[in-house]
Amino acid sequence: MQFLKVAMNEQRKARGEDPLKIPEFIKRVKEAAASLNMDMAMLKRPLNVGFSGGEKKRAEILQMALLKPKMCILDETDSGLDIDALKVVSEGVNALRDPYRSMLVITHYQRLLDYIKPDRVHVLSAGRIVASGGPELALELEREGYDRYARAA
Repeated sequence: MQFLKVAMNEQRKARGEDPLKIPEFIKRVKEAAASLNMDMAMLKRPLNVGFSGGEKKRAEILQMALLKPKMCILDETDSGLDIDALKVVSEGVNALRDPYRSMLVITHYQRLLDYIKPDRVHVLSAGRIVASGGPELALELEREGYDRYARAA
């Protein structure tokens, strides 16, 4: 909670706005946490201390929901998540989609893309983008693997 409060108020300060009053801050956090099925007790713990993989991912999505960044980089968001947590996190990501926000979702598996529909798919190999396309490229990768792209690099 302390991290979120400081981060949100620093954003407000940079925009010339007054800091959030405690009741308004708590209201915003509760609403965002409820949308991610997060227990408020989790937010009383130090940031990421003792969090499971799913709890860490939910906390990251909560931060995105409250801080509203223009660019989000989600690196292997599906790593360590059971199917229920994957669905909740994906719903959170999808709820944050908006024409004024860019999201880079890095994954090795189609499973995440069953829930978060990509606009564009890029294949990175040896530090270079070796292929780009629409969502169908992810399905092709699932069927055929990365091997031909690794050779192209």
